[in-house]
Amino acid sequence: MAMSMFRSLACALALAAAAHAQAQAQAPATIRVDYIHSGNALAEQYAIERVLVEPLPWPGDLAHNLDTTERGQNKLEVVDAKTGDLLYSRGFSTVFGEWRSTDEATKISRGFHESVRFPRQDKPVRVRILKRDERNQFSVAWSVDVDVDAPEVIRKQGPAPAPLIPIRVSGPSPRKVDLLILGDGYTGADMQKFEADARRLADHLFAVAPFRQRAGDFNVWAMAVPTQESGVSRPSTGVHHASALGARYDIFGSERYVLTLDNRALRDIAQYAPYEFIEILVNNDTYGGGGIFGQFSTAAASNDWANYLFVHEFGHHFAGLADEYYTSPVAYQSSSARPEPWEPNVTALRDPARLKWRQYVKAGTPLPTPWPKAAYDEHARAYQARRVALRAANRPESETSALFREDLEYSNALFSAAPYRHAIGAFEGANYEANGYYRPQLQCIMFDRSETFCDICQEAIITIIDLYAPQQGRKP
Repeated sequence: MAMSMFRSLACALALAAAAHAQAQAQAPATIRVDYIHSGNALAEQYAIERVLVEPLPWPGDLAHNLDTTERGQNKLEVVDAKTGDLLYSRGFSTVFGEWRSTDEATKISRGFHESVRFPRQDKPVRVRILKRDERNQFSVAWSVDVDVDAPEVIRKQGPAPAPLIPIRVSGPSPRKVDLLILGDGYTGADMQKFEADARRLADHLFAVAPFRQRAGDFNVWAMAVPTQESGVSRPSTGVHHASALGARYDIFGSERYVLTLDNRALRDIAQYAPYEFIEILVNNDTYGGGGIFGQFSTAAASNDWANYLFVHEFGHHFAGLADEYYTSPVAYQSSSARPEPWEPNVTALRDPARLKWRQYVKAGTPLPTPWPKAAYDEHARAYQARRVALRAANRPESETSALFREDLEYSNALFSAAPYRHAIGAFEGANYEANGYYRPQLQCIMFDRSETFCDICQEAIITIIDLYAPQQGRKP
């Protein structure tokens, strides 16, 4: 019976892969523009580095080239160079955008490598990078004309640096969301572990709503370039490891923040897989992760909380969800101003009558919505002090994991008797701020280590799924 089921699964994967390959053969080429984004807290500049034709065809649906979700701090627009007609657009955010909100950006300038990708057009195009102003309106920050027939365009590249592993193939890429799971800090001897980690965490993602209901709209691929040592760098503890992706802990001085700052390496590896979204698994057991909308997310695959990290950080990357917590220390500089965030799951609540999720609020629910915030904050101060002490003493990771479980148990018990436990409203405390920002529901994966997304976050995720794999009757 087990062997029969395995053969059936293998046959289904083979048929799906064949359909995927046929669809790719008919797709236009994938064009990538690499550029340098530099500056500081007050100014920024752009400079083109190179234009490439990636090895694989465009994975997306050409019928849904325009992004109407209005997510991201930036937006890519590809327009006809002669007429100005809009041909392709996508919202995104950047590592530079996060860095410039840190204290370091007030003292020095830095440069960050970035990329944008789009389907090849049959005409010269102008690539525009837009950014939001203080009113949340987009305006052009930089533009460059791109002729993919120009002699300096890179058209041929070497072989893939690692084999591509099909984790879940639901159908041809143009009709699916393509997620690429990359591994970093996995040696040649760790490759079976990497594949097992990728399968385990992908399975968990599709056990969480709304990904569970839309699992058939996703393809998942995996790839890992072997490293000489297991694990990635953690400079705060004196650990430095070389790796192809360059992922590491301690980004912007936050010991739990994991990113790669080597975008060129990331894109040069990822281009050998069909993808729209990337999650990087680091082969570490220390709690950590990160996520940038439209760029990538990361998670420590061997941590006790890996399931939560994978899904929470993917929420940032995939749907542009904001962090709803506010008690953990972050690298970003607080401001007395409270502009309305573009993220769909937090608000400054300037006008309760125009709350961005007002249609989901039941009549009679007060805005702001009462919750046991004083008790929660008092507990959080003691909890964070214990967490800092554990890290300072370099205590075993198991002790930090136990503290996280204790904290979640406290929150669940505290909230169980709250009058608006399951209501949609406006609960003060979100977006790293105890006051002035509000979240839609009491608990959510984006607030604490809960197991589910709140209703508003689920709707925000579905909107992005529909942009890439719209269901019949739903508009992207």
